[in-house]
Amino acid sequence: MNPADGGPSQGIRNLDKAMREMGVVREVMCMDAPGSPYLDNNGFKIHVVGPAGGWWHYSSALIPWLTENISRFDVVIINGLWLYHSYATWKVIKKLKKTAPDKKLPRVLVMPHGMLDPYFQVAKERRLKAIRNWIYWKLIESKVVNDADGLLFTCETEMLLARETFSPYHPKNEYNIGYGIEAPPIYEPQMSVTFNAHCPDLNGAPYLLFLSRIHQKKGVDLLVKAYIYLYKSRKPEDTKLPKLVIAGPGLDSHFGKKLRDEVNKFPEIKANIFFPGMLTGDAKWGAFYGCEAFVLPSHQENFGIAVAEALACYKPVLISDQVNIWREIKNGGFVSPDTFEGTRSIIEKWLNLSVIDKKQMEQNAWNVYHENFQNVPAALKFFKALSIIEEN
Repeated sequence: MNPADGGPSQGIRNLDKAMREMGVVREVMCMDAPGSPYLDNNGFKIHVVGPAGGWWHYSSALIPWLTENISRFDVVIINGLWLYHSYATWKVIKKLKKTAPDKKLPRVLVMPHGMLDPYFQVAKERRLKAIRNWIYWKLIESKVVNDADGLLFTCETEMLLARETFSPYHPKNEYNIGYGIEAPPIYEPQMSVTFNAHCPDLNGAPYLLFLSRIHQKKGVDLLVKAYIYLYKSRKPEDTKLPKLVIAGPGLDSHFGKKLRDEVNKFPEIKANIFFPGMLTGDAKWGAFYGCEAFVLPSHQENFGIAVAEALACYKPVLISDQVNIWREIKNGGFVSPDTFEGTRSIIEKWLNLSVIDKKQMEQNAWNVYHENFQNVPAALKFFKALSIIEEN
């Protein structure tokens, strides 16, 4: 449930209020370490059986907890794949069906969160992991997916892509439930103050915002290269290039250090690129509300919660066509291939807009959020999917 680990945990939190208003009581079992600060004040009960160990995130306490508690629930949703928790859930259900055939068991759903995307099997930097996943699929994960009562997808693109990656792949049901976010808090000046404390040298200058994990998959290296190119190629008569804020966890990773080393090669450009680290609360919303536009040239993005958050803050989004919700963006931003040229082109398109056109696109951005990514409609689709499953 660590927010630094990305979208799935935030997705669970985003749906909570709307689901409770529909009478759905949810509990979360996770493999985090007891006492982790992000486990408090979530609005729902969290059971902790961690800390998990190793690449598989194994915990000896998980199967005993599931065996004792799983029959209390009507539906169990496995969030994410390739780790011990999905196998353990499948194993417990299978065993109870044999040893306690009269016991009421929940329906089991799998929410892959993009983890069945073909990208993970074809990306050059993942060749060894792709082989490992293929073997793991044959031995374990295909059983988890195909024996479940259904799969839940955040958009149609994710659902279609999942069919291309592994074989045998024949889930009993597929549900496109969408995804939504709570409306962001109304802007308060304190948000800008808090954000500015993380980027004091920005001094109120216009900026583009990247807010996500600092990871190769996110295409942030393309963004840095495109920004450096645009900075070096600007002419006096050209529109002034906004500064660039790259916010998110992962700066201390090998990739994060390599990224900063690239920026450090250009001292005159370094002063225009800011790495404030992970932003939360007022600092995060201050970053969103203060930016000109949000940029995410990702190589693979199952949904992109930060994209929806930017739209909800009236901010146009400049994204790649590998962000699965790119078709919904329409007039709320620009979309390009996940390449250097593509990333450069969407930034240039934004720079070349008139002030009036930029203002119109800000309104368009909010309209896209309102029509596609509001939390209550998404929660209703989720609820309806659960109701259909119950009827079946």
